Amino acid sequence: MWNFRTISATVLTFTILFAMASRTLPANAQQKVVSKQRAGDLTIQQKIALALSAGPENIAKDATVVDSDGHGGTKVLRQGRNGFTCMPGDPGGVGMPPMCMDKVAVQWNKDFEEHKPKPTTTVPGIEYMLAGATQRSDSDPNDKTSPPINIGPHWMILWPFDPKTTGLPTTHKPTGAYIMWAGSPYAHVHVMGRP
Repeated sequence: MWNFRTISATVLTFTILFAMASRTLPANAQQKVVSKQRAGDLTIQQKIALALSAGPENIAKDATVVDSDGHGGTKVLRQGRNGFTCMPGDPGGVGMPPMCMDKVAVQWNKDFEEHKPKPTTTVPGIEYMLAGATQRSDSDPNDKTSPPINIGPHWMILWPFDPKTTGLPTTHKPTGAYIMWAGSPYAHVHVMGRP
């Protein structure tokens, strides 16, 4: 039977083995240059290309691409068939990167955006940000004022990992894995580099 401890141990083992085996470069060598023009200025084809740049090619090629409809919802730009969803984000904003995610990660992000006290997900989600991102804080999910931090390509396992039981650090690293937003219900493993 899968329980929290079994899932956590399995996912953590996979993460550590993958991080050790993956080839990584310094973050500044990996960072893909993404246009800083606002998302509203992009054509539909540019938005699709930007969204797909966030995921591994084998996932992005069959992913659904959605974008904000400007009214709090989303609109489909391209229908997919593999259960992953990619979004172009807003390259001119902070904390709004292009991303590709599985269905669990979509729900996790929805819960976060709706300010739910904790995610409603019951299994880990996977989210890719291989085009890089900007964020405000590695420790505070609600930080809206700190200067932006540029982050190179990375991917995440969205599950409430505890740094004390995993042994993973809680500070940003240019390579390997760490726990972002540790101590919050939205803590998750952040793995630098490409899978």
